[in-house]
This record gives sequence, C-alpha cells and structure tokens, in this order.
Amino acid sequence: MSATTMSGLSTAALLWIFLGAGLAKAQVQEPAKLASNPQKLVTFYAFDDAQVPAAVRGVGQGALPVKASDGAAWSGSSQGLVRRQPAARIPGDRVQYFSGRRYLPDDEVQGIVPDNSGGVWVRTQTGISHIAMVRMSLEKKAAYFEERVKMRHDRYGLVASSTLRTPGDLSTNQLDPSDNDGLWTAMYAAGECFRYAVTRSAEALARARRSVEAVLFLEEVTGRPGYPARSYIRKGDRRGAGGTWVWTADGEKEWKADTSSDEIVGHYYIFGIAYDLLPDAGLKRKVAAVTSRMTDHIIGNGYNLTCIHGQPTYWGRWSKEYFGTRRGKGDGPLNAVELLSFLKTAHHITGDARYEQEYRKVANELDYTGLALKLKELREEINYSDEELAMLPFYLLFRYEKDPKLLSIYRAALEQWWENMERERNPLWTFIYQVANPSKKADLGAAVYTLNRIPMDLRTWSVNNSYRTDMEWEGKPDRFGRRQTRTWLAPDERPVMKWNGNPFQVNGGNGGRSEDDGAFFLLPYWMGRYHNLIQ
Repeated sequence: MSATTMSGLSTAALLWIFLGAGLAKAQVQEPAKLASNPQKLVTFYAFDDAQVPAAVRGVGQGALPVKASDGAAWSGSSQGLVRRQPAARIPGDRVQYFSGRRYLPDDEVQGIVPDNSGGVWVRTQTGISHIAMVRMSLEKKAAYFEERVKMRHDRYGLVASSTLRTPGDLSTNQLDPSDNDGLWTAMYAAGECFRYAVTRSAEALARARRSVEAVLFLEEVTGRPGYPARSYIRKGDRRGAGGTWVWTADGEKEWKADTSSDEIVGHYYIFGIAYDLLPDAGLKRKVAAVTSRMTDHIIGNGYNLTCIHGQPTYWGRWSKEYFGTRRGKGDGPLNAVELLSFLKTAHHITGDARYEQEYRKVANELDYTGLALKLKELREEINYSDEELAMLPFYLLFRYEKDPKLLSIYRAALEQWWENMERERNPLWTFIYQVANPSKKADLGAAVYTLNRIPMDLRTWSVNNSYRTDMEWEGKPDRFGRRQTRTWLAPDERPVMKWNGNPFQVNGGNGGRSEDDGAFFLLPYWMGRYHNLIQ
C-alpha cells in the first residue's frame, strides 16, 4: 500500500490493517486519566490509648453530625457511619457508608471528631477507630497491595489463601492450599508481567518469574505429562480435609487432584502472557514445553482432562459428547471458547502446526464457533465464575487471532457475555472488552472508579447492607439462593470478593477469618496501563 493511500485512512482502519483486527495495545478511545483519590486507612484503638486525642476520649453522648476538614458531613447511628459530600465530582462518592469491622469496632457510634485531613475519629461502644482519608495514586495503591502479597500470600511462589487463626489478627496469618491455587497465581503473575512490560521493574520481573515457575511446577509435581495439580503441599505442611490428594513417588509432596477447567484456563492465560512479555528465553522454553504437553493431553483424551483414574475430571470436559449430556449442555458456549483459546494459544507459543490444524478443525468442522454464539440460548443462570472463565480465554483469542471472520464471531459471542457484565463496572472485564473492540467506547471511568473504591483492608469482615434504604433488591436470589440487589455498591461497601464473585450480593463475609491477596486489583490496573487504557 502506498503512503498516499495510507494517509487517507482513519485511525480505526490503520489499526485493522496493521494489527489484523486482533487485540491492539492502542485503541481509538482516549485513555482514562488517573488522579490521586482518597483511600480509607483505618486504625483501631482502645479507649485509654495515649495516641487518641483527648477530645475523642471525651465524646460519647450521641453521634451528632460533624463537618470534616474537607467539607464532608459525617453522621453516626446504631448502624454505623454515613459520609455526605454533595459537591463530590463522582455521584457515587456523594454518600458513602461505613459499617462493620472494616471501619468500626462496632456499629453503635457514640461520637465523631474530625481530624485535620478529611478523616474522622469515631468512638463506639467498644472502642475507637481513626478513619484517615489519604490521597493516593493507583500506582501507590498497587505498591501497597504488592507488599501484602509478599508479606502474607506467597507459598512456594503460589499466591496462596491466607487464613487468620485469630479472626482479624494479621499476625496469625497461615498459608493454606486451595482448589484454585493455579488460577489465582496465574492472575497475579499476569499482573506482574504487565507491570514489567510497563515499568521494566526488576522486582516485577522477579515476582513474575517466581509465580510462573510455581504454576509450571503444578504440572511437574503430578508426574503425569500435561496434567497439572490444583495445588500441592510439602511433607509436614498443613492442609484441610476434603478432595483427592496424591503423594509423589518420593513421599516428599502431596498434590491435589480432580483439576478443574478453572485451573486450565489460568495456566493457558499466564503461559500466553508470560511467553509474550517476559525476556527469559529459558523460561519461554519451559512454558512452551508444558503448553505442548497440556494441549497434547487434552487432544489425546478426546478434549478432556483425565485424572489418576483415567476418566475426565468433574469439570475438565470440552467434548461434544459432554455437551450432549444434561449437565454439560449449558456449559457448551463457555467451554467452546475455552478450547478454541487453548488451541490458538498453544500454536502461538509452540509454533507447532498441529495445534493450528486442530484449532481450525474445532472451529469449523466441529462448529465450536457456532456453539460459542449460543450463550443466551443455553444459559440457565448467571454464574459470575463463568464470566471469569470466559473473559480470560477471550483475551487470548483477541490477542492471537487475525482472521476477520473469526474475530467477528468472537466479538458477537463476547457481546452476549457483556450484556450482564457491563453493569458490574468490573475493570478487568471492561479492559478486556475494550481491547477486543477498539472502535467501541466502554466506560473506562467506571472501571477506574471501581479500582479506586476497592478497599485497602482485604480481611473478609462480615458486611450487612440490609438496613440501607438506597438499594433496590432483585426479585430472585442468586444461584446459591442468596439475596442480591439490582443496585451496584462500591467494593468498599460490600464483602471482599474476587472477580468470580457476585458483585450484587452485598451481604456476606466470614468475620475476618481470612485475607484476600488483592491480585484482583493488581491485574486490571497493570493491564490497563499496558494497553494504554488508563494513564
């Protein structure tokens, strides 16, 4: 194409030509500009603590409304605190609610005293809390979250579940294996890969390598080529009851079997991103080798993941035979996207033409692309975990596919998922959707708002919003029978949850018996930076 011809093309057309209509680092929409925003840092004190201002120790005759130094009005009741700031630029910040142990010793507010930086001291029946409103950039918030992972969530490179032996007490942190160690570690490692690509940080590279190696080891530890464990422990480590556990031949490790599609989705996701973004040639070779073994295992077992008994695991099934069963019928559209993504990613990483041939066979002869378009027809209920399992493979498909015909099919399939997702204001789904549709305008501002309002404290405190009158409840419960709302609440006003949780389930928590690692913040933040969706 001549320079004269190219000069007359639109930006969107140039993106289509140079990027094959696939996933682009640049896009038509202007990136969302980031600014420092107040983050809520909470400290608890006893009544007689010398650090508590005398004015705070003296209040207790009723929580009269007070005006903070930034002009916000705070008021208290037997159900916690309310902060009102009608002039706030973002409507969701004009009225904010503070209740439960995330913010208060108890919800019986007896007195409020402003500090000199927009926060307040609050006296309740059982103690005192200081809610500091600290302006912080999202990059600084990310560093805060990184430190949490380093301090309390690194188990042999896996990003691990943290149980608090004494509820709420971080010093009693205990690392435990979980069913989804591979998926959660993959999502954390992907965030570190994006961070490295943006910053060239040596720390990000080291953390990415460590966690990628940990995910790779989940396949090695089983001794079954292409079959990764859910998790593993070393001899002497604590593990809970339940599940199928298998000792290694040397008796030094025990690994958890019956691996699910969740894990396989996570493995391919991090393998593609790490292969593309990390500079280590040796690590790339390891990634390619494990990717090849996993893909051969799935293809060789009729598009199934088979466990120690030689039969498909309960959730590791991508075959047409499974889709023909009563249980598998509704899984068809999701699992079709997963398998297509696995094969496309395997070809990209290994360069082996067998995987591209298998991909074309699955897409065209077996019509998995047609099945991917039947979500609205076959879905029986909203499953937020399935949304996660769809969006990670979609990201890889849009990253590697260049065929305009297939891309149009994948975009149509993605739109069916997006119909429910758009209202969630989920930054990870928003960013994936935007890079898949560079000519469309997803609400990047809503995604940034969610990142800003993810709480700094990720202990799983119990949260109860049933008393609030500003919410509209959904008529039907969610798939677990729990009450849910139509009204979206900011993450720092609802229970802590990863992106596989229902954001409209606004009551929950477990009394602070665990702490989330926060990778659900780190991945979208650094992905957004990498794709220039946020600046």
